[in-house]
Amino acid sequence: MSSPAGTSSSLQQIEYDARSPEFQADPYPTYALLRQHEPFAYREEGNFSSWTITRHADVIAVLRDPRFSSSAGIDDLKQPGVPEKFRRLGDMIGHMMLRKDDPDHSRLRGLVNRAFSPRVIEGLRPRIETIVDHLLAAVMTRGQGQMDVIRDLATPLPVIVIAELLGVPTRDQGRFKKWSDDIAVVLDGTVRESGLPDAAQSAFELAEYLRSIVAERRADPREDLISRMIAARDEQDALTDDELVANCVLILLAGHESTTNLIGNGALALLRHPDQMAMLRDDPKLAAGAVEECLRYDSPVQLTSRNAVGDLDFSGIRLTDGIELNLMFGAANRDPAKFEKPDRFDIRRDASGHLSFGHGTHFCLGATLARLEAEIAFRGLVKRMPRLELAVEAPPRRPGVVIRGLASLPVRF
Repeated sequence: MSSPAGTSSSLQQIEYDARSPEFQADPYPTYALLRQHEPFAYREEGNFSSWTITRHADVIAVLRDPRFSSSAGIDDLKQPGVPEKFRRLGDMIGHMMLRKDDPDHSRLRGLVNRAFSPRVIEGLRPRIETIVDHLLAAVMTRGQGQMDVIRDLATPLPVIVIAELLGVPTRDQGRFKKWSDDIAVVLDGTVRESGLPDAAQSAFELAEYLRSIVAERRADPREDLISRMIAARDEQDALTDDELVANCVLILLAGHESTTNLIGNGALALLRHPDQMAMLRDDPKLAAGAVEECLRYDSPVQLTSRNAVGDLDFSGIRLTDGIELNLMFGAANRDPAKFEKPDRFDIRRDASGHLSFGHGTHFCLGATLARLEAEIAFRGLVKRMPRLELAVEAPPRRPGVVIRGLASLPVRF
């Protein structure tokens, strides 16, 4: 590792391995060291170089700066010589609004914005409450006094909700979960090599599945998001078929992946802070605020990336064209310059300003839906299971640096 021109020689280089079990279990002490000693951390690994940015104000500044692009980062899947199935995966990811800059980003986002408006999402509240009641009732009926929050609630809830919103059969939720898990490995970017074949195969299968749904909706439109996107494609020519399918994949993936991890991470934080759990149980109206604190305290999305467009100066540092900046949401959300006593979990705090859903034009489209699902899930847990407690000391985590979530969360009630 070495430092480029423009960095301060007084900065202390913090050594860490983001793939290590220690970091995966608790990255926040490392984030604190980076914020304090190396807020702009330059790293080289082979032919790849990048910057890691950990302070809240700096992350915000990059997200607001048009000199940084969202569209790079998948070119390695599209190079000559890369197997065709991997190139198809790169093409699909490249068509997602997540990887688009304006004007394409605004064009694609505008087509689905109305489906995620606060009014529409609030209208889903009764249905989400019914789903949560059904899922928790099934657990209670088993009569075992224990459950896995991830398996029994955090995974099926958002899959059912997003499938119904899109207009795809909820009976296929098991297939959605497998496809999503495989593709998320590549979007996480940390275990790409080993996960690439499965991701490419699942992306192909999911795309073909969605193309069949699109064909059905063209023949028989319904009141669902896919039908509305088809209408935009056919009547306004506002998006291509490849864009339609890719963004249905994105909505399905992001629509449940982040929510599953929000519910899991949040439930774990509450269980590890019994005083906060008791507070929520005694006053369920605190649920919405508890969701915001869970997002801040242990974000389901730990970072996003931007790439410099041209050689440029930023905050006194010279950045070369195309270099990647990793914007660490998890670190920014614990920045003491933004949040008082940031390592304390407090569901009564004002957690507004956290970056778990991003910021600016790429602010998470499904943020309102994720918040509502988590709020209803937490209310349901404390109401039905007032004595809820951890069944294991350290629930296993899924590997990943971008996406932070639990593989399981065994509890007793």
